[in-house]
Amino acid sequence: MSKIVFGLLGGGWRAEFYLRIAREMPEHFQVGAVFVRNPEKAEYIRRKWDVQVYTSVEAFLSSSGCSFVVLCVNRAASTEYLVKLTAAGIPVLAETPPAPSLDALTELWKKTGSSARIQIAEQYMFQPMHAARICLARSGRLGDINQAQVSAAHGYHGVSLIRQLLGIGFENAVIRGQTFRSSIIKGPSRSGPPLSEDTAESVQTIATLDFGRKLGLFDFTGDQYFSWIRQNRILVRGERGEIVNDEVACLETFNTPLYSKLNRVDAGHGGNLEGLYLKGIVDGREWLYRNPFVPARLTEDEIAIAESLVRMGLYVQGGPSFYSLAEGSQDQYLALLIEQAAASGGTVTSETQIWSPHYEAANGI
Repeated sequence: MSKIVFGLLGGGWRAEFYLRIAREMPEHFQVGAVFVRNPEKAEYIRRKWDVQVYTSVEAFLSSSGCSFVVLCVNRAASTEYLVKLTAAGIPVLAETPPAPSLDALTELWKKTGSSARIQIAEQYMFQPMHAARICLARSGRLGDINQAQVSAAHGYHGVSLIRQLLGIGFENAVIRGQTFRSSIIKGPSRSGPPLSEDTAESVQTIATLDFGRKLGLFDFTGDQYFSWIRQNRILVRGERGEIVNDEVACLETFNTPLYSKLNRVDAGHGGNLEGLYLKGIVDGREWLYRNPFVPARLTEDEIAIAESLVRMGLYVQGGPSFYSLAEGSQDQYLALLIEQAAASGGTVTSETQIWSPHYEAANGI
């Protein structure tokens, strides 16, 4: 794999994931330029990460040597920059979501459309354990997949996992939702572990997405990202078997059940001297996932982001789309409907949107 040189527009918490990946694997990735508005922050990033930083977007865009730009700003600003970058003919890997509202998603599509070279950095499907589950769900061993329950990520990320596990494209759904509020002892946050015992309100969002013969269940509370006492949960059901977190049950024949487990294979444990990294995920019969970035010491989220960077590098060279603006827009649209249904406690039904490949047929165009 040749080195991928990319620009980074933004300097916040998420942007540091890309900087860490480039620092950990300099033979594969290089941040060619960074843009942030604040001069003090620009100097901080320059010193900490030893990269070229610009406070003028024009100077940033005119800097040479970058194959594409990673757009890593808040959702309120993302649409403006996406339009500006694509108008300049620059390929963009955009952090989620591509726009904050349905109107903004529609307007963005009208301004950029399918011709713009935009991919969405939806990394959850590339996280090793999720990738292994998706691989198994698509293998046929569980039969036709008819249900996915996901309690692992908020909003559009959770929706993306549901769609990937179910094999759903742009089909419409009947969505029912609600919220549940409870108390929880505060845990860690982005700034680190708790310094005292304090109680906070925990808001859980639960929704079902009925696609007809396939059902998705979304269940998430923001505490799960950092909490020591709130675990993620995944259930995938097919006619011949199911996955419950890392446990697999399926039928070899109608009267021969098989049971296995999705096992992480790590180097560096029990006296192993290979290093400290994830090798892959095995379910007892086969490797469902192999880490392409060994021996780099990356978290699973960083592995997934690095996978997006590799795929974007191939995409700008004429390779296939791996998560288009249409896919990212659909995730965000359904996530917005989940919020709407949960807030009202009622039912909403999605409609075919302008980015869907079925839009013209659905509207008689």
